[in-house]
Amino acid sequence: MNAKVTTRQDTKQLLLEAGAEVMIEKGYTNSGIQEVLSKVGVPKGSFYHYFDSKEDFALAIIEEFDRDFMAFLTPILTNESLTPKERLRSFCESKRECMRAANCRKGCLIGNLSQEMSDQSETLRQALSEVMEKRLDAFAACIKEGQERGEITTAADARTIADLFSSSWEGAMMRAKTIKNLEPLNVFINLMFELVLKK
Repeated sequence: MNAKVTTRQDTKQLLLEAGAEVMIEKGYTNSGIQEVLSKVGVPKGSFYHYFDSKEDFALAIIEEFDRDFMAFLTPILTNESLTPKERLRSFCESKRECMRAANCRKGCLIGNLSQEMSDQSETLRQALSEVMEKRLDAFAACIKEGQERGEITTAADARTIADLFSSSWEGAMMRAKTIKNLEPLNVFINLMFELVLKK
């Protein structure tokens, strides 16, 4: 019995991973269920054993992607061996290296889907918004600590700065994808840390 449960969970996980891989590259609209099933080697009928619809599948992918992203982000933003400002820079430099390794392709699934689906599906828009709010909370907590330590400007409250930080970063990621060059990320890092966050 346990073996069957494990197999079911493994199949679902494989579908989520393959779905995320296809969706981050092709978007929601151009991602076909059959392509995902072919990658995993699962018959079409099995898909609806795990997910009610393509939209339900996308919601599960968003949740999985968010869980993985927060598992990456949280240790960086709570690393007490670095100052808060150094943690934020570490995040940016780590993600820049990811973009370099991917040759400025794919980018962030949440950002990609937000641009594509926010006007197309209220269900997905709400899920994406919740994910972004969670990220904002994490950035704001780090920025607030930096303000309290006197290393980050207090010209605006931590939440406002976090919003600017996150929105500008997503925009830089989009630009890097568009021009297939890391320069937008370099500009963001240089100006954000030398001008915007400077005490």
